[in-house]
Amino acid sequence: MAYGSASQLLRTYFPEGMSETLIRNILFGAVRGLNYLHQNGCIHRSFKASHILISGDGLVTLSGLSHLHSLVKHGQRHRAVFDFPQFSTSVQPWLSPELLRQDLHGYNVKSDIYSVGITACELASGQVPFQDMHRTQMLLQKLKGPPYSPLDISIFPQSESRMKNSRSGVDSGIGESVLVSSGTRTVNSDRLQTPSSKTFSPAFFSLVQLCLQQDPEKRPSASSLLSHVFFKQMKEESQDTILSLLPPAYQKPSVALPPAPPWTEPDCDFPDEKDANWEF
Repeated sequence: MAYGSASQLLRTYFPEGMSETLIRNILFGAVRGLNYLHQNGCIHRSFKASHILISGDGLVTLSGLSHLHSLVKHGQRHRAVFDFPQFSTSVQPWLSPELLRQDLHGYNVKSDIYSVGITACELASGQVPFQDMHRTQMLLQKLKGPPYSPLDISIFPQSESRMKNSRSGVDSGIGESVLVSSGTRTVNSDRLQTPSSKTFSPAFFSLVQLCLQQDPEKRPSASSLLSHVFFKQMKEESQDTILSLLPPAYQKPSVALPPAPPWTEPDCDFPDEKDANWEF
């Protein structure tokens, strides 16, 4: 995987987000892997940019299977899961509301579709939604907050001036400051700015809005997501398209190994008489 993960590409080459064409090709390969897992009765539970790997040939691969959970138990496929894994808090921005809620309804494969929407926002802006938001506030935003778009400034880390301006749009409910474990601090993150100049097609916004539906029953399945109009615009030569949008992959220099000497059969002497001291 010469290009590493999509998250590494964001940090190295696309700090303000990827182009829509590149997002389309990367997400299509990742959702295909997700569809394979869902067809086999598995929930990924950790779909995000750092778990999407790209090879030097442009092949997109889904990794991060340590939290994989099977719906099939004792030969029967269950409709919902009630197991909450021991996630790190850093993974929570990608998790679905029903997975975080931990109620009697449980969650199913549709929770991965929500993570696809968050990952699409991550690739589009170069930032992780809810990253600098207090976890309790993030949960309330996911459960009760208004719908948001890939570039909704209320869910991304913002500088103080940008946070004040967000009141004119969709209010995140946190105002000019967010709660942290040590108290209250003002968000002043100049390293991450929402690229206001970026524009995306209606098909991309439609894909994200479908994935981020709070009701999991309203989200599409992975198989139907692959037939979305956003992915229909992709060329057949997806791997070649990715390579044309990426810089040359770093290749480790090959180390020349010394030639191996020709193999010769060793000389062995087998005594005719048994050794009296040998015990089998």
